[in-house]
Amino acid sequence: MGHSHGHGHHHGSSNKTALKWSFFLITSYMIIELIGGFLTNSLALLSDAGHMLSDAAALGLSYAAITIGQKAASNRKTFGYKRFEILAAFLNGLTLMVISLYIFFEAYERITNPPEVMSSGMLIISTLGLIVNIAAAFILMKGDKEENLNVRSAFLHVLGDMLGSFGAIVAALMMMFFGWNLADPIASLIVALLIVVSGYRVTRDSVHILMEGTPLSVDIDQVKEKLLSLSEVKGVHDLHVWSITSDFPALSCHLVVSQDGDGQDVLLKAKKLLHDEFELHHVTIQIDKEGITKCSADGHCN
Repeated sequence: MGHSHGHGHHHGSSNKTALKWSFFLITSYMIIELIGGFLTNSLALLSDAGHMLSDAAALGLSYAAITIGQKAASNRKTFGYKRFEILAAFLNGLTLMVISLYIFFEAYERITNPPEVMSSGMLIISTLGLIVNIAAAFILMKGDKEENLNVRSAFLHVLGDMLGSFGAIVAALMMMFFGWNLADPIASLIVALLIVVSGYRVTRDSVHILMEGTPLSVDIDQVKEKLLSLSEVKGVHDLHVWSITSDFPALSCHLVVSQDGDGQDVLLKAKKLLHDEFELHHVTIQIDKEGITKCSADGHCN
């Protein structure tokens, strides 16, 4: 049996730094926007502040998740705490969707009875908010947002906030120049729709990992086909590909090798193939000799 791993956490330090500074930036401005939303009576600002509150929680939780995820493995937790990152991303996604439901409800109330809004104050605060969100997004882009689900979920939070601030700016201008107070709740509805989409995607991806689904970047049929292309390999059984966390895919399988095949040689070839073709670094392979090992219909060999 062979076993290899290289868990790809070389981005861990940059991810932690990006999340930490984004957290401080977003939290500081969230307090300002919340106060400004109440003073100006703007739902667009209050909804954006609510989203920024979820951002702050998401960023703080994501930072804690990566910190905890780097704790060493133990006899009771042989993969360490890496999956805590996915639990955090799952909670982030749910938070986004809950906040969007609240915004929908408040926007409906305001559409039926549009209140007076201090549009000039709203414009100043939302413009500052846009600048803060752009800065936070720029910081998070230095992290590994393409591979790490936690950083990506935090980045989506900030992108949604950026669009929320932009919507609030447009709404403030519409009220200032045209006196159209409906612009405030309508801007909030647009933000809520964006939040729902982001929340759904993050939740879907994290549930897929928690259910040990095959990584979206890996075609399991192609993996099997490539392994069978090795001349000594006569069968592939009990093949599983899953993710420990968002940037840590793993594979295990049984390879049935011809009687004259060198098991160790096949093992090295298979691991190199999986590493080079599919970027699978954490691999566990059992070598079985053809004609000796019997495999059941469900793919389990003994």
